[in-house]
Amino acid sequence: MKKIDEECDDCIFESEGNIFVKGDNLSLMKAYYDGHGKKIQMIYIDPPFFSKAKYGMEVKLALGDGKSEKIKQIAYTDTWDRGLYEYLKMLTIRFYMMKDILADDGCIWVHLDWHVVHYVKIILDEIFGEDNFINEVIWQYKSGGSSKKHFSRKHDTLLFYSKSKNYYFKAMQEKSYNRGFKPYRFKGVKEYKDELGWYTMVNMKDVWQIDMVGRTSRERTGYATQKPEALLARILESCTREGDVVADFFGGSGTLAVVAAKMGRRFIHCDMGNLAIANAKKRFSKLSIPYNFYQQDEVNGIESSSDCKKICIDIRAYENEIEMSDKKLLAVEVLNYEVEFSGEEISEQACFDEKTKNLLANLKESSNLSFIDYWSIDYNYNGKVFRPERFLHNENGYLNVSCVKTGDEFRNVAVNIVDVFGNSSIRCVKF
Repeated sequence: MKKIDEECDDCIFESEGNIFVKGDNLSLMKAYYDGHGKKIQMIYIDPPFFSKAKYGMEVKLALGDGKSEKIKQIAYTDTWDRGLYEYLKMLTIRFYMMKDILADDGCIWVHLDWHVVHYVKIILDEIFGEDNFINEVIWQYKSGGSSKKHFSRKHDTLLFYSKSKNYYFKAMQEKSYNRGFKPYRFKGVKEYKDELGWYTMVNMKDVWQIDMVGRTSRERTGYATQKPEALLARILESCTREGDVVADFFGGSGTLAVVAAKMGRRFIHCDMGNLAIANAKKRFSKLSIPYNFYQQDEVNGIESSSDCKKICIDIRAYENEIEMSDKKLLAVEVLNYEVEFSGEEISEQACFDEKTKNLLANLKESSNLSFIDYWSIDYNYNGKVFRPERFLHNENGYLNVSCVKTGDEFRNVAVNIVDVFGNSSIRCVKF
């Protein structure tokens, strides 16, 4: 597979489809700047907040017989041991590049909280210009912690900048309830009534009350910092049109990409964390969202396993002629999946408690297939881009490890397996 920053005739940005990249976002932006593809209409980023915390993600182990066990591991760290200067330097370099790849009528949204938003706004004023600062939007929510030493922190801040004065924006409206919920009956003012009372429609304000992704929400993926789809839908509705290209270079769980696909926008999604990539892939597959997946510095094959683990996959794929038909039957089965790790490696990587470590050790000896989170198949792998046609997920403690398909002919069949630790490996069978 070609590197994303390698000049080539079949550049990934010339594709009309969605782009999903595992790799460094700065390298991806530099490649985009080199003149490939059209400009990006909107960039939304939800970068680390400089919170000096570690964030987890819940995954399920399929134990068989419909039983499963949830484990929580570290998805990413926001500790920044080298200090605030290095954090702001990292963002500043990327802001300059983001400005260059934005369309002239495009915009950028930067999602932060109280930790560093005041520093970042000064940087954005310098790069995009104070006159191109459009809004400071407050996202207010109910969830979160409380303290006896300060007011409860229940909001994030989104900084909204345009690239130029000629930016695209569609004003949205919201309900504004009358005092006492009673009709005003002002001349020329349209009033409406719902179950709460009378209201008028006004241009939307810059304080948004949207619920976070709760524990029982259907949107929930288990990714700790997942943002609600309603929040991203509002941003996309106001700043983009159907068919526009939007990008999230700190993609995480993939909320912008999901909402963009639902709303008819094309997305560029980028992250470099194994768990973030695995989470987004599974989310896209469950929603049947098509994408082309690229890995930044992989030359042969789609993905490689983590450096700290050795992965062994045994698969069996065979095809038979179907009697009384010119079609062929292809059967694919995962026979074994072996992850070599020590207790120290797993403990250091994910900060598991003793119960979880014992569970993993037992499964390693008895049921290696339980480590598979999901697997997918490309029935016509071209050696460059893995385009999955079939996904099989761990659902409610069950994981189907075999499937069949009929077709005229099979040449290169590739199987991609992703485990609960975010490790991914591919095997190709040629006929």
